[in-house]
Amino acid sequence: MVDPLVLPRFDEPWSAEILSWSDSKGRLRLRHNTGRTVSIELQRCARGRLRHSYPVAAHDIEVRVLAVNSAEELTAILRAVVVGIREAEPSCRKIVYAVGWNEAQHGTISALATVAAAEAANFRYVVDVDIADAELGLLVAEPAWVTAVDIDLGDVLGS
Repeated sequence: MVDPLVLPRFDEPWSAEILSWSDSKGRLRLRHNTGRTVSIELQRCARGRLRHSYPVAAHDIEVRVLAVNSAEELTAILRAVVVGIREAEPSCRKIVYAVGWNEAQHGTISALATVAAAEAANFRYVVDVDIADAELGLLVAEPAWVTAVDIDLGDVLGS
């Protein structure tokens, strides 16, 4: 069972307008207080194009940014989206951003510059996957409760 996608809330300097919304996918127009707008899509990975590409958890969300002018702008958008999703969906383990290796991203940014922009927004590269129509590099932003590891090498279970 996959829970319905929850609409994230965006704080200043961002606001959002719903373009379309369903239980598993939404399209928003983000507006920065400078007047710049960009469209994004959010989709439950378990219901989207990535559902068979990695061990998907029920609350994982893929973020697609549809057009940006620069890597810096992409970083700012991804940071805002991560904050909004984490606030709206505290049980989300992975926010996924996919980079297509075979094309320039958003028409102007190279794949490597896109990866660097996502990494600057605290995403980390995880794996390359092939889906029906693309080769993608998946980057994820995970909350601290997912990545926290208690490494006590002196304490071995069962000893």
